[in-house]
Amino acid sequence: MTNPETRQDRFDRGMKVLAEVDGEGGQRVIDALADVSPELGHQVVAWGFGEVYARPGLAARDRQLVTLGMLTALGGCEPQLKVHVNASLNVGLSPEEIVEALLHSAVYCGFPKALNATFAAKEVFAERGLTVNQD
Repeated sequence: MTNPETRQDRFDRGMKVLAEVDGEGGQRVIDALADVSPELGHQVVAWGFGEVYARPGLAARDRQLVTLGMLTALGGCEPQLKVHVNASLNVGLSPEEIVEALLHSAVYCGFPKALNATFAAKEVFAERGLTVNQD
């Protein structure tokens, strides 16, 4: 008989995945929650990353493409979008692929949301000293 997984086990797995994907950006989000809602920070790590993100069904780059599309569609999520643009770069998406995904989102989400998402991505690219090759 195996031991049941604990709350701490899920959190530890989530922290490992969070560090691999989001790097310092993810940790900054969790740290920012410590004085207001540490439980929300725990759930983001344990459930969001330790349970859902750690699943084997999609590669990390594919999960990030889906996440970029959903955050763009929601709108008003630019701080989280910036974290996930960074994560997308961390898992192997190029700036050009990110821009293309955000351009594609204009068809389904509308120009205002695609513009906001693209400007958020532009800020991340600038912070990281990246340029976008134009075709």
